[in-house]
Amino acid sequence: MRIKAIYKNNVLKPLEKLDLKEGEEVEIEVKKSNVDRIVGLLKDVEPNSLELQHKTKEIWGKKSVSH
Repeated sequence: MRIKAIYKNNVLKPLEKLDLKEGEEVEIEVKKSNVDRIVGLLKDVEPNSLELQHKTKEIWGKKSVSH
């Protein structure tokens, strides 16, 4: 089962109903969303800088786009 959740007040809250029994133990792997990763990569880059253009090209250039 793969779900998304929001972390608030030190608690992970699922964004959808889970098919689990009350008290059932689960194992969780936490991954940040792609938006958080991109923001993390660009946090120290000036919005209008040439570096931003290069980083953006580097991030999006790795994805192939079909027409």
